[in-house]
Amino acid sequence: MTEWVISLGGTKDVQLIIDGKRTDGRTLDELRAIRIEAGVIPEADGSSYIEWGNNKIVCGVYGPRECIPRHGASPYGATLKCRYMMSPFSSLEEHSRSGPSRRSNELSKVIREALENVLLLGKFPNTQIEIYIDVLQADGGTRTASLTAAAVALANAGIPMKDMVAAVAVGKASETLVVDLNKPEDNLGQSDMPIAMSHRDKNLLLVQMDGLLTKEEISKMLDMVEKSCDEIHEVQADALRRIYKTEQKEPFRW
Repeated sequence: MTEWVISLGGTKDVQLIIDGKRTDGRTLDELRAIRIEAGVIPEADGSSYIEWGNNKIVCGVYGPRECIPRHGASPYGATLKCRYMMSPFSSLEEHSRSGPSRRSNELSKVIREALENVLLLGKFPNTQIEIYIDVLQADGGTRTASLTAAAVALANAGIPMKDMVAAVAVGKASETLVVDLNKPEDNLGQSDMPIAMSHRDKNLLLVQMDGLLTKEEISKMLDMVEKSCDEIHEVQADALRRIYKTEQKEPFRW
């Protein structure tokens, strides 16, 4: 039996990979189960709900509409605004307290900047488009799940896009490269690299990294991301197909 163990420095050792399987039973390149529903908020112009592993996230999109305050309006295109927030009950960790935090401000910014690369904002001058993301339950990888859900909500709102966007985190746990890190791997692994990628052109729209990786490891991780994002795109496309195939849709049940 082959196994890798991480020492927590005084606490009991945690086994992250045993016989090529991870703590949740997945293989090294296997995604957690993903479910996406579009059009879950009737009052929003576009919306989505995603369950990614134990993550549960809802996203609403409003606009294009009048930019408030007006001095924030641009004659060259719509102003994209994004607010990512974790519910106080979503996690036991310190960042799940009520209200904005440094982390929520950072993630709001990186999600907005990733999506600005694919949205045709120039078609809507002097307006604003707002994205609201609420994490109801967190279990590692909320930024990539939120970005994936936001892309579906924007498509559901009819905002024109050059390409669809999917995101996933890759990293290294117990000296082994893995895709879609869960909470233990995120907290106890050697590195974590969230990446967002456009579907057709395979452009990198978000790259962040925590930890140390070699050039060869990063190259292999990018191949893992491309394969995984193609799988995620199919789930996104299926969610949008379902809502537009049926004229009368059953109300979404949480």
